Amino acid sequence: MLNMAEGLDRLGALAAHPVVRTLATAFADAGFDLAVVGGPVRDALLGRPTHDLDFTTDARPDDILRIVTPISTAQWDIGRAFGTIGARVQKEQVEITTYRADSYDGVTRKPTVEFGDTIDADLVRRDFTVNAMALQVPSVKLVDPTGGVEDLIAGLLRTPTDPDVSFGDDPLRMLRAARFSAQLGFRIDDDTADAITRLRATLEIVSPERIQSELVRLMQTDDPVRGIRALVETGLIDEFLPEVSALKLEVDEHHHHKDVYEHSLTVLRQAISLEHSRHPGAEPDVALRIAALLHDIGKPRTRKLEDGGAVTFHHHDIVGARMARKRLQALRFDTATTDAVATLIELHLRFFGYAEGAWTDAAVRRYVRDAGPLLERLHILTRADVTTRNKRKAARLSSAYDDIESRIAALAEQEQLDAMRPELDGNRIQEVLGIRPGREVGEAYKFLLDLRLDEGVLGTDVAEERLRAWWAARA
Repeated sequence: MLNMAEGLDRLGALAAHPVVRTLATAFADAGFDLAVVGGPVRDALLGRPTHDLDFTTDARPDDILRIVTPISTAQWDIGRAFGTIGARVQKEQVEITTYRADSYDGVTRKPTVEFGDTIDADLVRRDFTVNAMALQVPSVKLVDPTGGVEDLIAGLLRTPTDPDVSFGDDPLRMLRAARFSAQLGFRIDDDTADAITRLRATLEIVSPERIQSELVRLMQTDDPVRGIRALVETGLIDEFLPEVSALKLEVDEHHHHKDVYEHSLTVLRQAISLEHSRHPGAEPDVALRIAALLHDIGKPRTRKLEDGGAVTFHHHDIVGARMARKRLQALRFDTATTDAVATLIELHLRFFGYAEGAWTDAAVRRYVRDAGPLLERLHILTRADVTTRNKRKAARLSSAYDDIESRIAALAEQEQLDAMRPELDGNRIQEVLGIRPGREVGEAYKFLLDLRLDEGVLGTDVAEERLRAWWAARA
């Protein structure tokens, strides 16, 4: 809960920040107002770390640039059309924006920029009340025209104006509501949530790249599940990632199966927990988290109701991988992330065959080879995918995975598994078989690689003998 006395002390500390103090003095000397605005003020009141410093001022862009140039090592005006000037002050990157009074055309989410004259009018146009607060400096005065402090105390996300107007102006704010709900642990106000449900279809005017950016920021939070629930409950997720809400499969009185939606959210939470425990301090692994959320999206398409009440989802891993790839491409994710997510989903069931019966060393090698650089992520996803309440079964699966990781480590140490190659290279294959470069060399190379995976190191003489026998049988 927000302690106002402590919060005010933290605002004083924010005002005393060397960069804030330097800018406040420069703008005051030039005869302009300056205030820290938005996230830094909210986070200071909550006692959360402040990462980026954003400012608002009555100075116009040309004046801002003139003021910051002598006290900064770099400046950029790429946002000048929107009233924003960036600068690097004392090694910190800051953005300073002229008071705005934007209006939107209702067709795209691009605002028609109009500069404002008052800080109150600038704050009212922002997305949520908790982000519509400013700290005037150097006077250290909190400006809160929309009740942001009260909403911080209540843990509530609410738009500063009528939510229909706010979301109608900028539909991306609906997605931000879910992200801030996860990031801050706040509840979305009922009227605000109802407006998201009514206006969810307007998200279509927002570019896939902007939606993807907000989705990534949601997945980077410590508890994205909270935001995902908000997206599903309002129906907003159906506008850009309908495969998630489709996981809510109906269960009839004759056929029963695990709640796939709740299972997927549990897997996501468990994957994040394992991510933190195995790699403390590392940046959030967005690809792993998306794979955890989407790992079972192939189940609705592959579900089959069997006689006797059984439900099967044959090949849902393969189907799900294809679905995930298509969806991430539509959201303009980069190729590396898309490939990683699709591959993790395709491989996420592979381990359960190991749990049912001991694998040969060759099978373990193939598991490693197929996972490639995603092996550690696959370890986490597979472990997170165990959500059974049967303690004996959970312990058995955990023990089996401990075993496979030990075997992988041992094999890697013995054979430098990550850099495994056949014992004969392409040139030697051509010499032994008396053939020219072409398709047959590639087939022979694959045969030797499989031989190495299946039987380990044989020595070059034995490898050549086996290669000749393979070639003769092939002929």
